[in-house]
Amino acid sequence: MRCEVVTAARTAKDTDDASGANGDGRAGAGGAGGDGRAGAGGAGSDGRAGAGGAGSAYGDGCAGPGGMPPPRALPPPRPLLRAALALYLDLHAHPELSGHEHRTAGLLAARLTEHGLTVTTAVGGGHGLVGVLRNGPGPTVLLRTELDALPVTEATGLPYASTIPGVMHACGHDLHIAALTGAVALLAADRESWRGTLLVVGQPAEETLSGARSMLTDGRLYERFGTPDAALAQHTAPLPAGTVAHAPAGAPLMAGSIAADVTLYGRGGHAATPHLTVDPVLMAAATVLGLQPVVARTTAPAEHAVLTVGSVRAGERGNVTPDTAELSLTVRAFTDSALDRLLAAATRVVRAQAAASGAPRDPDLTVTARSPALHPDPALTAAVRRAHEGAFGTDRVLDTAPATATEDFPHFAAGGVATAYWLLGTTGVREWRAARSGGAPVDPNHAPGFAPDVRTALPAGITALATAARQVLAPGPDGGGEAPWSPAAPGHVREAGS
Repeated sequence: MRCEVVTAARTAKDTDDASGANGDGRAGAGGAGGDGRAGAGGAGSDGRAGAGGAGSAYGDGCAGPGGMPPPRALPPPRPLLRAALALYLDLHAHPELSGHEHRTAGLLAARLTEHGLTVTTAVGGGHGLVGVLRNGPGPTVLLRTELDALPVTEATGLPYASTIPGVMHACGHDLHIAALTGAVALLAADRESWRGTLLVVGQPAEETLSGARSMLTDGRLYERFGTPDAALAQHTAPLPAGTVAHAPAGAPLMAGSIAADVTLYGRGGHAATPHLTVDPVLMAAATVLGLQPVVARTTAPAEHAVLTVGSVRAGERGNVTPDTAELSLTVRAFTDSALDRLLAAATRVVRAQAAASGAPRDPDLTVTARSPALHPDPALTAAVRRAHEGAFGTDRVLDTAPATATEDFPHFAAGGVATAYWLLGTTGVREWRAARSGGAPVDPNHAPGFAPDVRTALPAGITALATAARQVLAPGPDGGGEAPWSPAAPGHVREAGS
């Protein structure tokens, strides 16, 4: 089933705490609040589901967590869910930027150690960590989560909102971490049902597209801990909470990207004597405008590509012309050739605008990060999708079109490792209905109002990741027949990652 993704501003703020009802009657992890909304254990009087029951339908022809058969998989045990929720709330309130994930990594390491994993920290020179749980001979599955937050000022009004000024978990990495610890807890508690090795990766600096490569190259991840048979990850998205979404077989899920920083050089001076200066602010403005036609004039109409200037920095005072201006930009596309073409065109524009402005020296353009498009392995994705349909029901497993969002997860495909990656819905029924009926659209990832419906999204994320891992791991004495996927399965393409 294909489902439209609704994006932009959120209209209501629904929240939980880990211990019970809040002062406004909203439920915590264990029970219903005064407005009838459910916590992790059941459905509220308005039909909204908690982690353990189905609520009302989304009513728009699109799958949602209610109005359909309940998930076929049992919800995570309540104590496990309470622990995962408590971690989520803590992480959300204490976000850390890329490269500074010390506390976050420590919390994840403690949870993994608690579940019997051997944890190694500082993998790759930063805050990357690896947890290993060996459970007899069998395949190795890598489960990856990101650790970092974004330089965004939170505007959700949640009682567990960020306590760090100007920093927010606006992309859902806190939910990814909490779901991963829940999935690991499920698997660790049921070791008789599977055989193999869990390789858990806590990756820093995903938002700067540098953490995965650092762990793999500087940290020698696969050399030190073994090359996995498969790598799995999921990502929050503005889809109905309680659903997951996969790319169709053979289609990319996310674009590749190149990030670059530009420094434009002028000649500073007094604002009252512009004829004696070369104004880099004006140069920067002309450059930003000059970059806008790049996509339209360097890519075919059928190609999907995006160029964004996300940062402009220049000067300190209105009466002083500065010496320099700085830009940060990204280009996104689904092929390496398109990325190279976009970067070359952007470089021409930057240099031409500097020359036209009479800049005293050529601009600097530095590529700071690059990541290829995300192409999940077709055979592994098909197996994981079937498992998700068995766990959630077919109505909760959606198709998704390729997104121009980007990830550095494709680097984990190095050496031909098969990857599976899916989207995890986070939008509550009330917000989804409001957006679909013409109200304010839902805040997407990276927006100040991004606020997952954690009651429904967290247990779904735990189930989705644990269920997917079992498709790679071998069955144990209590696990039944053979695992439904292996690296030798038809349709698996082993290509060298980049």
